[in-house]
Amino acid sequence: MPDNTTPRLILFSSRQYDADTFNQANEAFGIELDFQETHLDAQTAVLAQGFTAICPFVNDSVDKAVLEKLHEGGTRLIALRSAGFNHVDLHAAKRLGLMVTRVPAYSPHAVAEHAAGMILTLNRRLHRAVARTREGDFSLTGLLGFDLHGKTVGIIGTGIIGRVFGGIMAGFGMQLLCYDPGKPADNLLARGARYVELDELLANSDIVSLHCPLLPSTYHLIDEHALARIKRGAMLINTGRGGLVESNALVGALKSGQLGNLGLDVYEEEGGLFFEDHSDNLLQDDTLARLLTFPNVIITAHQAFFTHEALVEIATTTLDNMKAWLDGTARNLVDTPSN
Repeated sequence: MPDNTTPRLILFSSRQYDADTFNQANEAFGIELDFQETHLDAQTAVLAQGFTAICPFVNDSVDKAVLEKLHEGGTRLIALRSAGFNHVDLHAAKRLGLMVTRVPAYSPHAVAEHAAGMILTLNRRLHRAVARTREGDFSLTGLLGFDLHGKTVGIIGTGIIGRVFGGIMAGFGMQLLCYDPGKPADNLLARGARYVELDELLANSDIVSLHCPLLPSTYHLIDEHALARIKRGAMLINTGRGGLVESNALVGALKSGQLGNLGLDVYEEEGGLFFEDHSDNLLQDDTLARLLTFPNVIITAHQAFFTHEALVEIATTTLDNMKAWLDGTARNLVDTPSN
């Protein structure tokens, strides 16, 4: 329970769409909201002085130094407006007595549908076709795709999003291979899915899609060695977390043809890049710049979550988490480590 019962929440890395959805949702909560476009880091943490709760986004820094400054300023709740929490130092939060909440599920359909859209775009070369016809080129050379029906999709991580994605792919008539250390998903088993080891999934999937959380055990799950084991010419889709894929290994796999197509909505070095307009500046990330030159690569700027329904659910759940905390109850807590 916070010392200061005045409900005040400061949102870092906020944009107009955040203000619109949070203000609308806040009509049911009456929390004082403050929107800051700046990223949260050790320098900007001073802006949270006097706020008992702060709301960072996925590329904000919530490390030990930041948490200590927030605690000194009176912050007692870290109300994440995301499902992922890998950007938070949970050890430091536990030591300081800071509660961390998240939005565990906002719209799994948004992310799953975006992944499906990336597959269709890459397979049928829609991004190239649209650019061509705008220039008056109506030829079909280089636009040849393949039927999804009858092909195999490998789903790494069958949580809520992975299950929705699997249902979509089954609707195309694809065979489902799944890898997840947890309990198999009944809805995917009912669609004929088989759970296999990672190596078997990589070797036999025409498309591999990542839907697992970023944990120490999944960091660089797809690295140089995994790419060497993947079915030659396969498509890789990542709408999960950037750190799941070793970015430096992608260029070589694409150049050799080992990786046939690549769709990324997340990138491990996206902090300071994504959610910002850099069109007037030279791109300083050499790996990302190189990836953008490949015709069989599409990269979107962490927009898979970006639907109206998802934004409304994120705002409502975030504010509801704070209200529950103010009332002395716990909701959607992030488990902090025991050591």
